[in-house]
Amino acid sequence: MEEQYISKLHPVVDYGAGVFLLIVAILTILGNSAVLATAVKRSSLLKSPELLTVNLAVADIGMALSMYPLAIASAWNHAWLGGDASCIYYALMGFLFGVCSMMTLCAMAVIRFLVTNSSKSNSNKIPKNTVRILITFIWLYSLLWAILPLVGWGYYGPEPFGISCTIAWSKFHNSSNGFSFILSMFLLCTVLPALTIVVCYLGIAWKVHKAYQEIQNIDRIPNAAKLEKKLTLMAVLISVGFLSSWTPYAAASFWSIFNSSDSLQPIATLLPCLFAKSSTAYNPFVYYIFSKTFRREIKQLQCCCGWRVHFFSTDNSAENPVSMWSGRDNIRLSSAAKVENQGAATC
Repeated sequence: MEEQYISKLHPVVDYGAGVFLLIVAILTILGNSAVLATAVKRSSLLKSPELLTVNLAVADIGMALSMYPLAIASAWNHAWLGGDASCIYYALMGFLFGVCSMMTLCAMAVIRFLVTNSSKSNSNKIPKNTVRILITFIWLYSLLWAILPLVGWGYYGPEPFGISCTIAWSKFHNSSNGFSFILSMFLLCTVLPALTIVVCYLGIAWKVHKAYQEIQNIDRIPNAAKLEKKLTLMAVLISVGFLSSWTPYAAASFWSIFNSSDSLQPIATLLPCLFAKSSTAYNPFVYYIFSKTFRREIKQLQCCCGWRVHFFSTDNSAENPVSMWSGRDNIRLSSAAKVENQGAATC
């Protein structure tokens, strides 16, 4: 076996990493399966932007199913299994699902911003076909970036600690071809989407702030405003969770571009990698905390000789169970505030 595929970590650390990934994989598969099952059962109630939430769950569960079993087995083997072929496969899957998740979060932020700031209520009704086309574009865009290293622009290779594979960051500081790939990927798949997410949610926060200022009586905040605030907080938490999980890994990777791969201890490269992989298990917990409907339907998932899914309640509650979007038509905060103020004026 090649030296680069032998673990540089202590066997105890390898076993611990494998156990951690196993827990993350179980949580990811169960949590996102529940999100998908809920979406399927309530498909007739889903608004078109909620398809992006479903797409995010698909990307997370896809990463867990296609990558984590191989990573767990390699960790417990104390060496990477499968050599170059499985290494390229693993790195490609990670790049594909990672870019897909980032671009999906970016699309969510943009649509959330447009809905919140729309001037007409009927502009909130985004056609499902439009969102389906957007999702198709996200997958094609992610696939394009994932296959570029296979055709000579960029490289895939093992991580410095030996039992995982990704973009071969350490090869790029001596290669203009590789550096151009990293620079382009960093700008188009990381910086611009992240800035878009931040700008959109800052704009939404400002809109919410102005709307609350228009409401004179804090005890009479309209339900639409409360719902908008709740949905926005969910969106922000999901985006912050993803970005904060991947930021340490991005920092360690860029350190490897400009410095020797031996400049960081193997454990220092392992921890950011594990933290980044934990991002796939995060979102269902956010849904569970913020959505009463999702909590109720989760409780109806029972385990009896395997998973058995009950038909969900026929309660057509306005609250949507699986995403950041309202089950009813999204109502502009400013309009809600004006209606409330008008009602107060007539009292």
